[in-house]
Amino acid sequence: MRILFWGTPEFAVPSLRALDDEGFDIVGVVSQPDRPAGRGRVPRASAVKSLALDLGLEVLTPESPREPGFVDRIRDLEPDLSVVVAYGHILSTELLETPRMGSINVHASLLPELRGAAPINWAIARGHDTTGVTIMRMVRAMDAGAIIHQVEEPILSDETASELSVRLSELGAEALVEAVALLAEGAAEEREQDHAAATFAPKVDRETAHVDWSRAASEIAWHIRAMDEVPGAWSTLAGEPVKLFRPSVEPAEGAAVAPGTIVQANGGLVVATGGSGTVRLAEVQPSGGRRMGASDWIRGRRVDAGARFG
Repeated sequence: MRILFWGTPEFAVPSLRALDDEGFDIVGVVSQPDRPAGRGRVPRASAVKSLALDLGLEVLTPESPREPGFVDRIRDLEPDLSVVVAYGHILSTELLETPRMGSINVHASLLPELRGAAPINWAIARGHDTTGVTIMRMVRAMDAGAIIHQVEEPILSDETASELSVRLSELGAEALVEAVALLAEGAAEEREQDHAAATFAPKVDRETAHVDWSRAASEIAWHIRAMDEVPGAWSTLAGEPVKLFRPSVEPAEGAAVAPGTIVQANGGLVVATGGSGTVRLAEVQPSGGRRMGASDWIRGRRVDAGARFG
């Protein structure tokens, strides 16, 4: 089977490596172009492109898959199947149907739950206990194709989105290899999704990541874990933005205070919420600074109880 692989970030790397390790014929890799990165803003290849070059694979990096003539370049590769893992662009119906066996996708949720760009973030933000990966048939509608293979996975009680992403990337690679093997043997049993049961996971951005202290403590903790590491949950203190990490929920003690008020700054950072409980934060990152222990930040900035996050 001749496979054309589409992917860009680190999440897609285990899938490409697994296909190569299993000896599938990868006829090409499509990834997004090099982008400026780091303090020097030096152009850097995507994680998938870097691996593909190491494996000696042909790499295509169009600014857009809609570029004139790009479909013809794909046809020239004569793929039997396209495998798409977090490529970053929506593919046209023509591109999806160019391979003889169509196109499939690795999606980090148990579809039809959490269709969209950020299923890992929203699984945590909404307090889910379980998630998983789905290998699905790609159609023009977003994440709506038939399910080929699905694997469930628990979400750990203190797990962040960045940690869960690593686990699901490996799980997705294993599930992908199984699905491609079934397709190659003509043994895959595809089932349509229950579209009425679909939920959605829109892209997260800086605005999404702003902490609403009026919510319950458990919901705030889910939110902070869900936004780690990018874009990073944040709030403001004395007008300056501060990113917040490693939350835990504790019982509220003493008289009620306004949500967002720091109730403990000696021996840790504990913040009042709008519901039962408080949130203890183990790490923070001040604007322009590095991520550090909350106690170190408190000593350096001289944060006192009674100050209030906004």
